[in-house]
This record gives sequence, structure tokens and C-alpha cells, in this order.
Amino acid sequence: MSKWWPLTAICLGAFMLLVDVNIVTVALPDMATGLKTSYSSLQWVMDIYALVLAALLLGAGALADLVGRRRVYVLGLAMFALSSLACGLAPNVTVLIAARAAQGAGAAMMFATTVALVNASYEGRARTAAFGVWGAVNGAAAGIGPILGGLVTQQFGWRWIFLVNLPVSVAAVALTLRVVAESRSADAPRGRSVRSIDLPGVVLFAAGAGAVTYALTKAGEAGWTSPATLGTFAAGAVALAAFAVVEVRSPHPILDLRLFRSPSFTGLMIASLAMSGAAFAYLLYTSLWLQSVQGLGAIGAGLAILPMSGLAFVSSWLTGRFLHGVSPRWTVGSGMLLIAIGTLGQAVLTAGSGWAAVLPGFAITGVGVGIALPNVTAAAMASVPPERAGMAAGAVSACRQLGYALGIAVLGSVFRAALERSLRHEVPDAAAVAAAITGGHAAQAPEAARAAFAAGLNAATATAAAVALAAAVATLLLVRRPTPSTTPPAALSTTPAQVGTESPVTARTGV
Repeated sequence: MSKWWPLTAICLGAFMLLVDVNIVTVALPDMATGLKTSYSSLQWVMDIYALVLAALLLGAGALADLVGRRRVYVLGLAMFALSSLACGLAPNVTVLIAARAAQGAGAAMMFATTVALVNASYEGRARTAAFGVWGAVNGAAAGIGPILGGLVTQQFGWRWIFLVNLPVSVAAVALTLRVVAESRSADAPRGRSVRSIDLPGVVLFAAGAGAVTYALTKAGEAGWTSPATLGTFAAGAVALAAFAVVEVRSPHPILDLRLFRSPSFTGLMIASLAMSGAAFAYLLYTSLWLQSVQGLGAIGAGLAILPMSGLAFVSSWLTGRFLHGVSPRWTVGSGMLLIAIGTLGQAVLTAGSGWAAVLPGFAITGVGVGIALPNVTAAAMASVPPERAGMAAGAVSACRQLGYALGIAVLGSVFRAALERSLRHEVPDAAAVAAAITGGHAAQAPEAARAAFAAGLNAATATAAAVALAAAVATLLLVRRPTPSTTPPAALSTTPAQVGTESPVTARTGV
């Protein structure tokens, strides 16, 4: 039994990390009320976490390879715990968002090391069993997140969804230091140092992604052609162009842009970027609709969302068991197509719709996620040379997190624009009513607000469907089955982070 203690320590951190992504979703209405702020402001509570996680993931993996994966994992746990405390005690939304950013940095350190630590801790059959348990824990965390968030919020208040991380973090740190051995990349002894990490690439990617996400978020309020929006877009574009130049010239890039010469890799990156944004980014508005319009409590909203994560988990297991030999062109492509159908199936709401109206769409979307997600990482690794397999896996995870952050920004702007457009013809003070709705007070708003909310949610989910459909087409056109010469012989041993959650659902890779 003692040989499984390292797995326990690693799974504690992974479970906490994954739960904390989607535990927030059903608590946002209570946060809006408690902090006296709008829902549009609170979207950054979700967005900043995913954005920082995406921006720092590749850099954290490179750092862990050099200085030690256990060391970086423990540092990530400590940062995650301290930032969780700051989240739980936040007096206003500004402090909460800043603390969530720090939490995302800690999560990146944890996220970039868990797979490599499991891989280094076990061999042979024990390794296979360990990854099976690790994948099951990830799936369970994704499924239980909305329920746990609803239970904690309803019984103890929203602050405790962050404070419960403290004892788990302390236990994980103590156990990791006691039972998990240190490991490093094979490159570390050959003269590479922390100075060789592509720090300019990390900074430029973070700046570019942050600027673009901010511009997309503000476009819904200031307008797409406002000087502030266009200026921020321009700043983001300049930063991303500089990132591309740096990566081409760096001897140790965090992302080798030559990988995009492979059509399959490009198609899989498009699918990764679209997957989480299309499947999950609208859920914070669905949660608000379920609670403030439909009158469900936090637990009820979590139960309503559960079919998506539950079916994703089941279909993921079935896909890994029965479809592992099918070309990723068809598994990832058909999964994205089902996500498009499922999200479009949710764009059917009217003022009189009940909460059950979204369940069929949730179910189809969950099945699509379960089919696509287990295959996209392994397929990306197989589409590049073996020595770049770890980088490809990290790029997939970073793209999923970035896609989630961008999805929240885009769909939030679409939701707000459609909401105000619908209200403009029904009530005299459309802006004030829109602020009440996005602040979690739709129940006190006029009857027209219910129809307007439905229109906004329909626009957001229809936009998500269009994004998923475009990604499905790109996947079907670009992705091909990898040849034996490019397939990495030991996928799990070459990557620090294969599986991620940039979304409320995480599944096994199927490799």
C-alpha cells in the first residue's frame, strides 16, 4: 500500500486544481450579490485564472524540467493555498480577481508537473494503474465540481469554495515532501540552467494573450470600433508578433513554431483552442439564468450542469476503450461537430423556457467533449517529431486554457450585446435593467428581462456553435493519421502535462 502514497499526494493537488476551475461557476451569482458588483466584472474571476494558467504553463514546465518537478509542484501548491486564502478574504472584486490570477500561476506550476511526477514515480504495470487512477480522479473532480460548489455555497457561503483549499493544500505539501522523489529532465545535467528558459517568450505570450482577451471583454461595453478596443487589440497583436520573432530566434523556445508546418498539428491546435471555449465558456451565463431566472439554488444549478460532465466522463472512457485505433481526424472532428450541435441545441430559449430546455444540448455537448478530448493530446504528440512530443502536449493544454479565456471574453460580449439590444425595445432604461440582470437580479427585473436574457444566452450559445463547427471543419480537412515514423514511442514519458482542464470537464488522454 505504501507504494501508492506518491500517487495520493499528486492526485490531491490535481483534484483540487480541477475542482477549483468549475467550482466557481455556480457561486458567481452569490459573489455578485456579496461583492455588490456586476456579472460582467465577475467574468474575470473565471477568465483571469484560465488566462494566467495558459500563459505560464509552458514556462512552468520548462522550469520544472530544470530545477525539479517536485520542487515546482510544491511551490505551486503553496502559491495556490495562499492565493485561495486571499480569494476567500477578498473585500472587493478587484482583490478577488488579482488573487485568482495568483491562483492561476500556482495552478500552472501544479498542472505542468503532475503527469511527469506520476510517470517518474512508477514503472511497468504500476505506471499504467497509476495513470488510470489519476485519470479517474480528474474525471471525478470535473464532475463533482458544480455539485461541491453548490453545496458549499448554499451551506457556508461563496468564500468557503476557496477556503476549503487550505487544508487540502497543507496535506498535499506535507505528503509530497515525504513520499514523492525529485525528478528532472535528462537535459538538466548537460549544462542547461534556469537562464536558458525562454523568459521573453513567456512574457510576450502572456502580454499578447492578455491584451487580446481584455479587448474582447471590453468590446461588448465600449464597442468594437472604439479607440480603447482597437488600441488594445493593436497592442496584443504587436506582442504576439514579437513573440513569434523571439520563438524563431530562441535556442530553447517554449513553442517551436516550425511545428505548425504540420497540417495535422495546426488542425489539432485549432480544435484545442476552440474546444473549451465553445463547450464551456457560456456556462457562467447559463448558471446565472438557472439561478436568477429559473429560481434554482446553487446546488440545483450544479445538478443541472452535471449531465454534461457526467456524459463526457462516460463517453471518454468508452472512446479510450473502443475507438483508440480510429484516426484522430474522425474522433476529434466528430467530437467538435457534436459540440457544435449540442451548443446550437441550447440556443432555443424563450421567456417561458424551463431549466430542462438546456438538458438535451448539455448531453450532446458532453458526448462530443468525451470523444474529442481523450484524443487531441495524443494525436498532437504523434503529429510531431518524438523529441517535440512534450512541447506539443503542453501546447495543447495551453491552447485549451487560452481558448477558454478567449471564449469567456467573446461570448460575454455577445451575450451583453444581444441582451441590451433586446431590452432597448422593451424598457425605458435598458442599461440599468441589463446591469440588474448581469448582477444576478433578473428575478426583480421586468418580465421583458426574461425574454432578453434568453435572447442573450441564445446568441452566446449560437456563437459557440459556429466556433465549434469551424474547428470541426478545420480538423476534418487538416488532420491525418500519424505515420509510424513520427509517433512518439513513449508518450507519457516525454511530456510534463498531457491532460488539462481549462474547462469544467477533464478526461483521460486515451494514450
